[in-house]
Amino acid sequence: MTEIVFFVEDDPDGGYTARALSESIFTQAYDIETLQEMVHDAVHCHFPNEQRCSKIIWILL
Repeated sequence: MTEIVFFVEDDPDGGYTARALSESIFTQAYDIETLQEMVHDAVHCHFPNEQRCSKIIWILL
């Protein structure tokens, strides 16, 4: 897999949530800019270094 698509929704408690459609990755933040950082951090934590280098991350708002 070379790309990961994240679906972003408003969180009922405030802020936003993002979940990957094809992987078991989930994160949340209070604003979109921070959410983008959190998505990238979550991908880095989920994949070993050699696998994450070839990933393209799509964030659907």
